[in-house]
Amino acid sequence: MNSISEFHRILGVTRPEHPLISVIHFEDLGTFAEEISEKVMYNFYMILLVKKFDGRIRYGQNFVDFDEGSASFFSPGQILSTDDNAKEGWILIIHPDFIRSHAFGKTIKNYGFFSYDIYEALFLSEKEETVLNGIIHNIEQEFKSNIDNFSQNIIISQVETLLNYADRFYNRQFITRKQINNDLLSKLDKILNEYFDSEQVQDNGLPKVENLARELHLSPNYLSDMLRSLTGLNTQQTIQHKLVEKAKETLASTTLSVSEIAFRLGFSHPQSFNKFFKSKTQLSPLAFRRSFN
Repeated sequence: MNSISEFHRILGVTRPEHPLISVIHFEDLGTFAEEISEKVMYNFYMILLVKKFDGRIRYGQNFVDFDEGSASFFSPGQILSTDDNAKEGWILIIHPDFIRSHAFGKTIKNYGFFSYDIYEALFLSEKEETVLNGIIHNIEQEFKSNIDNFSQNIIISQVETLLNYADRFYNRQFITRKQINNDLLSKLDKILNEYFDSEQVQDNGLPKVENLARELHLSPNYLSDMLRSLTGLNTQQTIQHKLVEKAKETLASTTLSVSEIAFRLGFSHPQSFNKFFKSKTQLSPLAFRRSFN
């Protein structure tokens, strides 16, 4: 679906006041047209804040029930459907053409939560919800006023502010869900240890971020952002850190040659292993072994 006007139609609300950006409040929704229950690919950015929802939203093959005060972020090309009406909340819809010629059209891709799965929604406190509602009010006021040469920049700056707050709130969520995330860290560490202790690394090389995320039932971006928030390292850096620790352990506790260790750790050429190890430790593998002994 490429048209915001068409999206308004199937939701049973009045035509948008601006063709490229719109805010729909759930309490204004009419009866959904039949299309909304089908899987539809929406070719615009959407931000949903849902307070009460008598129904479920389907993302891919899964249904998700919303709790109170949760926000989700969708980029163009994602497929959604719903089977009932929300009672409170709003949807901010931004057509890519609205930001295409603006620098924000490129930087919006830096917000990783647009690639999170819907079950990785942002759960908001009342204070956080009030902040986002205030920004949405400002956006609405601007595009409902007389459009002038300043309107687009003002609206985009408000959207950027909203996303920056969302970034802050997600970081808070990573911290406040400490026990859940610590369990995930322990599970990730176990997965990586088992991988490097087996012959998989020799046969398949380093573990793939996508595969690790799948084993943890997370999206790759959510996993990387969670790890960065908790440890300072993204998933790829975490994998490399584990590889260095395994290399150190093997150098210190065995008499295997550097070439043998390199091949065991999935390197096709010992020179590549030497270069990698030195870049991470400032020592060559042999220098590390000598210093350890």
